[in-house]
Amino acid sequence: MSAVFVHPSSFVDEPCTIGAGTRIWHFCHVMPHATIGRDCVLGQNVLVSSHVVLGDNCKIQNNVSLYTGVVLEDHVFCGPSMVFTNVINPRSEVVRKEEYRRTLVRRGASIGANATIVCGTTLGEYCFVGAGAVVTRDVPAYALVTGNPARRRGWICRCGVKLGSALPLVCSACGAGYAEAEGRLTPLPA
Repeated sequence: MSAVFVHPSSFVDEPCTIGAGTRIWHFCHVMPHATIGRDCVLGQNVLVSSHVVLGDNCKIQNNVSLYTGVVLEDHVFCGPSMVFTNVINPRSEVVRKEEYRRTLVRRGASIGANATIVCGTTLGEYCFVGAGAVVTRDVPAYALVTGNPARRRGWICRCGVKLGSALPLVCSACGAGYAEAEGRLTPLPA
């Protein structure tokens, strides 16, 4: 197993758990009780707050803060300067640490640059949040969402290619097939 790399300009507070092969680049801060899986990459200026959980092979681009309450499953991509929140109604003079809301990002989801994810939402497996989108409610698996507030603009394949609208839904890049029913998309057996 390969060792963990932490750039000398970064701080890692103990106790925390960091999986083998993970690379933590310039000016990052990993706070106590954070859990980071194997083979993750944290770009420049990333904050991982206490009790945050990252699965294996997560890619966190520059200038992302993962606040307490955020849980990323395996293979999640967070684009540059995207934002997570953890309190729905913050005030500087009111302490609301007991009101942190959980945000769950399911396996394989991608979040574009400068997107904002309002706390208390779940992003479904392999969904794709477009750059600059503002997510205020749950996003279904395989959904492509954009805008403010984010709305579904189509479906996206597990491989990251937008699916057409002709039924059956078949990815033009990898050939994977999907069934759509009641606003949900499910992969068809290979």
